[in-house]
Amino acid sequence: MSQNSLNVALEYHERTKHHFDRYARSLGYLDWATQPNPFRQFEGALRLPLDEPPLRDEPAYDALFQPGAVAAQPVNRQTISRLFYHALALSAWKQAPGTPPWSLRINPSSGALHPTEGYLVAGPIDGLSTVAAVYHYAAHQHELEQRRILSAEDWHSFAAQMPPGAVLIGLTSIHWRESWKYGERAFRYCHHDVGHAIAAVAFAAATLGWQARLVDSLSADELALLLDTRHQQGPEAEHPDCVLAVFPACDRPPAAIDLAWPAALGARLQRTEPIGVPNRLSRDHQPWPAIDKVALATRREPAPRAATCPPAADAAGISAASSCEDSDLAAPPRSVRPLAAEQIIRQRRSAVALDGQTALDRDAFYAMLARLMPASAESARRPRALPFATLPWPVHVSLALFVHRVGRLAPGLYLLARDLRHATALRGSLRTQFLWQRPDGCPAGLPLWLLLQADCRPAARTISCHQAIAADGVFSLGMLAEFEPVLREFGPPAYPRLFWEAGLIGQVLYLEAEAAGIRGTGIGCFFDDAMHDVLGIRDRRWQTLYHFTVGGPVDDPRLQTIPPYAHRTPNRTLAPRTDGLPAV
Repeated sequence: MSQNSLNVALEYHERTKHHFDRYARSLGYLDWATQPNPFRQFEGALRLPLDEPPLRDEPAYDALFQPGAVAAQPVNRQTISRLFYHALALSAWKQAPGTPPWSLRINPSSGALHPTEGYLVAGPIDGLSTVAAVYHYAAHQHELEQRRILSAEDWHSFAAQMPPGAVLIGLTSIHWRESWKYGERAFRYCHHDVGHAIAAVAFAAATLGWQARLVDSLSADELALLLDTRHQQGPEAEHPDCVLAVFPACDRPPAAIDLAWPAALGARLQRTEPIGVPNRLSRDHQPWPAIDKVALATRREPAPRAATCPPAADAAGISAASSCEDSDLAAPPRSVRPLAAEQIIRQRRSAVALDGQTALDRDAFYAMLARLMPASAESARRPRALPFATLPWPVHVSLALFVHRVGRLAPGLYLLARDLRHATALRGSLRTQFLWQRPDGCPAGLPLWLLLQADCRPAARTISCHQAIAADGVFSLGMLAEFEPVLREFGPPAYPRLFWEAGLIGQVLYLEAEAAGIRGTGIGCFFDDAMHDVLGIRDRRWQTLYHFTVGGPVDDPRLQTIPPYAHRTPNRTLAPRTDGLPAV
């Protein structure tokens, strides 16, 4: 870690805060002439169409959280198709009268701009490919674009370090897609979206009886080589974020997978060119040097990964299950509801408005919060819970909640400490006047405290850039991250990873809201230090990174919903693009 890189990350965070008298730097308007194409494709790459599978009644949504409840399926064309269909695919198109349609995806995105691209690195897959290869996932057509064929030796050098049947899912970000609308603050939003995508992959894997683990041992340069993004230049370049190992569940699933970069692989990849040329996304671009600077400063360099809670090694040499959290931090499990997991995943939408009336019962609220805890309540062994088991580092994010409409629970400001040490640390950082009372009926294992009993709707609305949606729901919240101490201990690459953890929390909230018959939405626009003032935070030990709200949705009857892959049907097309760029 260089002190300069750390300063770049800290300075970027400060300069991209919204304030009452000024917002983070952006154009201040939408330049429709340069609107980015939301779909990347690689012209000249071999295309392998995936199946558009029918939705299954099983597994149930709640069964995904019960270890061993979903039988592991084999890795083949059908299951790889389902993995991407329920993780990174289109979920629908929307269209307003007189306007071109726009796409929605399983993995949510700030402003529906979708900076996240997905990749598959795998050996031969029954029914799909007879060779090991690197593929780009093209969401528009739900197909894989083969960008490189790997030798059996190259693939085995990775496969030998992972559980049987594992494949790798890579994620990259095109910062321009977000900065086109949001300017300098867009780097934050790109990494919210990475977190959502990580969780979306983990949930899709769970429907197949598979598990996902983020591999945090490879450097950014190694990821760029593996995913073949290293030649991309300029504003439309993909920045390699992470890779996930996804594998059929086993009796002793690893808590972490640290891949060693094969010594000879890099040289072989550098000697050959990838297949396909990336399409152009915009006719022109607005530069945002602050994003380029922080992206460079927070890149993962080749170095051993530090950990504050080192896992023990099992007999096979793969990390055994371990926990940095107190094993008692979990609420009692709840019964399995007759809700199909795939239906819940695919119906997820971001609410655009909430009705200001819908309420949630106290017990349902507590059960929803229990799903945000890193330790599972649904197994006697208390392993790390879906999707938080995906991350190999300790918990760094807790929640400050504005509770508005929860039956049998006083409105007010609450704190959910997702790690017990957070409760101790936050008592020293928050206002001394706070109550720190346990709420009525709260399960003993759920670390929730009432800080202030009050009508917090005006504060929630004001803090969230005066957006009514933060006050019109059941509750809204801010995600508080251990901040400067974490960056100093783990280095600048920890900065985007804090946003990834926040994105995982957001994805669970989205699905839990759908399962409860309501709806959620992420809020990226908020006045950072105004939230800190409400809580009494006066330094950078804690920072709010992402806001969220949950409530009864108000649908717009003018919008038409179009099936996600209607354009794959013969003789049916969607309205053409109007920006002069080639259609995909």
